[in-house]
Amino acid sequence: RTSRAFPSHHARAMPKDSPGKGIGEDEFFAAESTRASEEVERVTSGIELEREASKTFGSDTAILPRLLDASGVLQDAASAIIDDTFNACFAFSDNTAWNWNFYLFPLWCFGVALRYLVLFPIRLAWIVTCTLLFILFFTIIHNVTRGKLRANLERDLVHLYAACFVISWTGVIKYHGPKPTQRSGHVYVANHTSIIDYIVLTQVTPFSSIAQQNKGWVGFIQNTAMDAIHCIRFNRTESKDREMVQRRLREHVANPDRLPLLIFPEGTCVNNEYCVMFKKGAFDLGCKVCPIAIKYNKIFAETFWHSRRMSFTTYLLKLMTSWAVVADVWYMEPQEMGPNEDSIQFAERVRGMICERAGIKPVPWDGMLKYYRPSPKMTEKRRAQIASNLVKLLPPKDGHLD
Repeated sequence: RTSRAFPSHHARAMPKDSPGKGIGEDEFFAAESTRASEEVERVTSGIELEREASKTFGSDTAILPRLLDASGVLQDAASAIIDDTFNACFAFSDNTAWNWNFYLFPLWCFGVALRYLVLFPIRLAWIVTCTLLFILFFTIIHNVTRGKLRANLERDLVHLYAACFVISWTGVIKYHGPKPTQRSGHVYVANHTSIIDYIVLTQVTPFSSIAQQNKGWVGFIQNTAMDAIHCIRFNRTESKDREMVQRRLREHVANPDRLPLLIFPEGTCVNNEYCVMFKKGAFDLGCKVCPIAIKYNKIFAETFWHSRRMSFTTYLLKLMTSWAVVADVWYMEPQEMGPNEDSIQFAERVRGMICERAGIKPVPWDGMLKYYRPSPKMTEKRRAQIASNLVKLLPPKDGHLD
């Protein structure tokens, strides 16, 4: 099986096993070790052009038809150079330097000194103190109290700790629309730029969420505080986690005593300028979906986190040495699947609403493709096709052209 071709020069790249087969087959996560061995075939407009030329001209050795047959390779190459929307989803913003003359440069130096020598020490001392107090009070509450009282106190503590993080970045967050409430039969979905998306939303209303298991101090917080508010953790390297996630999602949504469930259906962090395809699992739960759009102002801070280029600790230090984290958050009306919609169409409709509200561009890419490279077999197959097309352009052995 291959993925269907998209119109225009965009290509859709999908793992062979990805077409929907129910929520269990829909990747909330993907086992990297499995994905590394999967073949991915991109049915581009260039490949379609080659195939059509081969069908039309058959064994004809005329030079013009064969040039048309090879032009698909050139079309794909030109499309990749002109509009590489996949890599653009994970690129950092390129801000133009403004300290280029003698009277602006001193102001820039003053700003650097203020951020690194004044604001950063204060922010660092603040978040370290808050973290130590959070661990202390969480330990006391977890071991002394019981039942519903413990659950409520732990939720309030997580809520307060999220606000402490936002203060450490001098966060200026504007919230639009009605705030989420605790009720069954609803799930919240949002575009994803970084882990701080969860923090920005939780400082207003505590959420349970689904997240990749991390290591270090982030993993420690996940194993303690996040478990206390019924967050769902998984490991991409463990395929057996898929059934566990499927079961716990349905149980969570059906339980009115649980916190609202927040899902980032892109499955990976994107740079807040683009939005990759949504996984359909969040839209297969048989409940209402509440879209949340998040848009960051990159003039004051670069909020995109690329986990393969920097640790989360380095990323937080980068935020604390910026001027501020400025963002807008829009809570939109709950959406239900239409009578003529399937889960994929429902996911695309909700994604379109989020992109329109946040002013970001939807692109036809599976974001999980950034975690692995195409199969060597597929690469060699494509090279063989190109070589075959070029060989056909050579003159016949008798030295005469048609």
